[in-house]
Amino acid sequence: MAQLYYRYSTMNAGKSLELIKVAHNYEERGKKVLCLAPVLNESDKSGIINSRIGLKRDAISVKDDTNILKLFMRISEKEKPDCVLVDECQFLKKHHILELAEIVDTFDIPVLAYGLKNDFKNELFEGSYYLLIYADKIEEIKTICWCGRKATMVARIIDGKIKRSGEQVLVGGNEMYVSLCRKHYMDGRIGHGLIKEIKNKEIK
Repeated sequence: MAQLYYRYSTMNAGKSLELIKVAHNYEERGKKVLCLAPVLNESDKSGIINSRIGLKRDAISVKDDTNILKLFMRISEKEKPDCVLVDECQFLKKHHILELAEIVDTFDIPVLAYGLKNDFKNELFEGSYYLLIYADKIEEIKTICWCGRKATMVARIIDGKIKRSGEQVLVGGNEMYVSLCRKHYMDGRIGHGLIKEIKNKEIK
């Protein structure tokens, strides 16, 4: 039986890289893969899955009003995908998650969704909230804080300090985020090396 998978982590844990690897494994065996990527603004016309080590993969863009179930059915008229892979799934809406669940239940096609769980204010994204409710299997992709402990929090850094207020989504601001353990998220210490690196990126 196919399942809806939610694979989450903080920043820099290799979620997109894992997705690209899974897609490659399917295709190496002659299987068809449908890759989806949410877009956050109208100027972003094409979905691209980018890993932080430089690997990229084309994907179909998902906007707020996209019906993923209808999209899947339309594509299936030519060739039915063997799996659906979703990048940055935290940006999906409730109806998207329900549509993904319908793909699993009706067509017996596995859906693997990769993304963050909580934002920089430690609140759930809409997509992650409903995936926690509807996913058959929830798996954590782990990474570490600068201190070596498991990172569970995402911090937004501005001027070398943790920012705890503002809009949930900041388009194009990935370089402003770091992954921290709970202790250092709470006390605001992000490590001297990280402060220097972030300031250098801001200057550029």
